[in-house]
Amino acid sequence: MKVTVDIDLTPEEARRAMGLPDLTPLHDRYVASLLETMSGQVRPELLENMMKSWAPMNEAGFAMWRQMFEQATKSGS
Repeated sequence: MKVTVDIDLTPEEARRAMGLPDLTPLHDRYVASLLETMSGQVRPELLENMMKSWAPMNEAGFAMWRQMFEQATKSGS
């Protein structure tokens, strides 16, 4: 026997139904920091330290982010 149930939920409704936290303020703050860094208002080192405290990544991951920020700031100059 096969039973299929379709549930029509928005992402917000699905998040609440599964009991997941609302990370919208954190996401908005992270995106704002990235945009400030890319526009040259914040040094990439500050963002790197913030990212280290949020999520553990290996050195290769940070090297990738560092290279991306350096390229973004050079192209904007």
